[in-house]
Amino acid sequence: MPIPERLNPSFAFARPPAVDYMDEARKRLIVALDVPDAASALELVSQLEKACQWFKVGLELFVAAGPAVIEQLVARGHSVFLDLKFHDIPNTVAGAVRSGAALGVRMMTLHAAGGPAMLAAGKGALEGIADPPELLAVTVLTNMEQAQMNAVGLERSPCEQVELLARMGQEAGIRGFVCSPLEIESLRALTGAAGVLVIPGIRPAGAVVGDQKRIATPAEALRQGASYLVVGRPITQAPDPAEAAEAILKEMSEALAE
Repeated sequence: MPIPERLNPSFAFARPPAVDYMDEARKRLIVALDVPDAASALELVSQLEKACQWFKVGLELFVAAGPAVIEQLVARGHSVFLDLKFHDIPNTVAGAVRSGAALGVRMMTLHAAGGPAMLAAGKGALEGIADPPELLAVTVLTNMEQAQMNAVGLERSPCEQVELLARMGQEAGIRGFVCSPLEIESLRALTGAAGVLVIPGIRPAGAVVGDQKRIATPAEALRQGASYLVVGRPITQAPDPAEAAEAILKEMSEALAE
């Protein structure tokens, strides 16, 4: 194995390149455009695009505006996270994944609860596609606490269910997962550095929690091993969305610098 440059005597006095932690934070923050129409979404993007690179299109916006809003975001040079949580028979999910990839999105979700055959079909649908998007398996939604798990017949704790589904996803060839902040450490231990962990349920200190149950601050999530953070209402419903995004990016950059 080659000696890393930082340990090679010939580089003993070379300074490592400076890291721009604010730029790194921008690469990891995904703003959730959970709004009812394309006009609202694009107005938010106009306010945020100088600071933010990633935007999430979920069910509310996609049902209202369709693929056209994704095409507009891609045309403006943004990275799009398509969060539709595909959950159907394997053939249908494979077709949906191919359609999502054709739109130019960089990440998309399917539900791990769809089972190993469905996950494998989704993964297989990306074979042969140049520069394919990252396929993320959603484990357990952040609003699901123990009472909600029991109500749908699951006796495991949320953490136990997350780990079971993530192991199943890995066996199907998937390396990206969506989980709550409370499961980051256990999934990072499971996936290692190669795993892509996308974390919703992010709330800055003092923010309104809303319907999220298993949450963390941006700094806490990054310290535990999150790859990307998804933030919606604390930014999009703020009086000044750009200012709110900058505050979160500052907190993220400070955590990354640690």
